[in-house]
Amino acid sequence: MKLNSSAVSHFTLSAYMDTGPWRYFFFLIVLCLYVLIVLSNVLLVVVICVNRSLHEPMYLFLCSLFVNELYGSTGLFPFLLLHILSDSHTVAAPLCFLQIFCLFSYGGAEYLNLAVMSYDRYLAICHPLQYNTHMTVNKTAALIGVTWLWPLLLCLVMTSLSESLHLCENVIHKVYCDNYSVVKLSCSNTSVNNVYGLFITSVSILSPLTLILFSYVKILRVCFSGSSQTRQKAVATCSPHLVSLLNFSFGAFFEILQSRFDMNYLPNVMRIFLSLYWLTCQPLLNPLVYGLNLSKMRIICKSLV
Repeated sequence: MKLNSSAVSHFTLSAYMDTGPWRYFFFLIVLCLYVLIVLSNVLLVVVICVNRSLHEPMYLFLCSLFVNELYGSTGLFPFLLLHILSDSHTVAAPLCFLQIFCLFSYGGAEYLNLAVMSYDRYLAICHPLQYNTHMTVNKTAALIGVTWLWPLLLCLVMTSLSESLHLCENVIHKVYCDNYSVVKLSCSNTSVNNVYGLFITSVSILSPLTLILFSYVKILRVCFSGSSQTRQKAVATCSPHLVSLLNFSFGAFFEILQSRFDMNYLPNVMRIFLSLYWLTCQPLLNPLVYGLNLSKMRIICKSLV
């Protein structure tokens, strides 16, 4: 019998393993990771907000990035902590769709943040004399607004389409709620969901990636034709961004691969690790990369310790 998802009271997350008394050890590790993410990202947000010398476009974009890390982590870690200690790995349907919305909008905002930051670095390195003219306060605010509102809008439509599906089952083979996993549970026509899913994936990845490639092609041209001082400046400001971009792209690639293709040949622990990588390593890595590599941030953080 077909069931409307609004009539399904809960979903079961089947990827959790029975770890017995080890669950408390895993709970402590995950809790420490979450506390570390919150403290490090909150520290850098506060540092940027209270220091007027950091009220520049580059640091405001960084602040947006750190807030997004907090947003995505809060959509995942409390959920994980609860289920690690729980014997029944079920989640209420409204909370499941809320988590889908939070995690996927986090991913979209992350890529857009990285794209905007690459564009900002392109202007600073390739057009340093006109930088303040191009990157005005209004333009900075508009870019940050688009970075947040566009993914939220796309994910709101996606979640609404998934919520309206008729479901045959309610078992999700992951440790968190995933949109494509819910779509695969449907016994009705999912053509609209699949087309929109491909659309949102393409828009969320290809559009920012195009801007990132454009920015770095221009930066590389300037570096090869410029002085050693220009090259040093480009390396100093772009290397943290590249590390962050490659890390997130690696995690997102494997998550898309795992969602769209059958990877049951991999051990369950490996599948869990790959599905969590894009949600956990970025919030842990970014504060470390930007806090240590950008001289202004490093000096101010040292003065606070």
